[in-house]
Amino acid sequence: MSSVPGQADVNVAEHSARYVMRKLPELVLLFWILKITAVTLGETAGDLFGITLKLGYVGTALIFLAYFVVVLTLQIRAKRFHPPIFWAVVLGTSMVGTEISDFLDRGPGHGSAPNGVGYGWGALMLTSLLAIIFVVWWRTGETFDVEKIASRKGEILYWIAILISNTLGTASGDWLADNTGLGFRGAFFVIAGIMLAILAAHFLTNINSMLLFWIAFVLTRPLGAAGGDSLIKPRDEGGLGWGTFWGSMALFVLLVALVIYQTIQVRRHPLQPLPYPINRRTGEPQEPNGAVVTSPHSSEITDAGKARAPGRPRWQTSPEADPD
Repeated sequence: MSSVPGQADVNVAEHSARYVMRKLPELVLLFWILKITAVTLGETAGDLFGITLKLGYVGTALIFLAYFVVVLTLQIRAKRFHPPIFWAVVLGTSMVGTEISDFLDRGPGHGSAPNGVGYGWGALMLTSLLAIIFVVWWRTGETFDVEKIASRKGEILYWIAILISNTLGTASGDWLADNTGLGFRGAFFVIAGIMLAILAAHFLTNINSMLLFWIAFVLTRPLGAAGGDSLIKPRDEGGLGWGTFWGSMALFVLLVALVIYQTIQVRRHPLQPLPYPINRRTGEPQEPNGAVVTSPHSSEITDAGKARAPGRPRWQTSPEADPD
């Protein structure tokens, strides 16, 4: 907080007339379809590298981690929502999360080596870690509404929570499929039923929407894992027998097609900018995570990094709105 009386109010007033280009997508049906596709691909790709190609969990995790760091850096540096970059990061969290979970639960090795803490303990540890992240998030004063994140700190917390959520989703899915005896098909139907219940709760109850979002976000990971197993497992095990390579290729093509579709939709209907971020605990303006503009109306960011509204003169951007 500022030590100068009234200074915080002056700062808020100064920034209240400015807006930040949205970096994260809206939570519509397409978001969930893309998310399930991305995490399913993360599961099959993890099996392809770790088991089929015999790189092991550690080697595969290092490869996926390098990929994740690159795409996350691109996402953090971007000034607006780019579907290819955003979903590349979600895919990265799924792939890295799969390897972290497998290493934690099973231990190092090429297959299901029983040298880890086990699925139940792994899920419990990750649940505790995710709870700690949410407590830290709340203490920072950043918004929990993932559709309204406009600060750099808020976006970083968002990605940390997503990485842990996808890792937890892998561990909980493995526990449900293996430890309960349901198998991947039974686990798929159980999780799908829970997802439908969450959907009903969203529309029919007053349960906090962000609580429902994060529960659903975690559950889409084991849902995708069960779906991935249905593709790649042999027919005598209840799968389609596509194998890790062809299953991963089919999911990759589907993901690319969906991302192209979303990119076209965003170009036709640009996402509305968000109000300049203000810390809900201190009332202080926060560092924005996207380009800062001076109009609340729909826009596009040109190649020169300037914002322009359809049919209007080029907007004036503030000095921190660097080009992509």
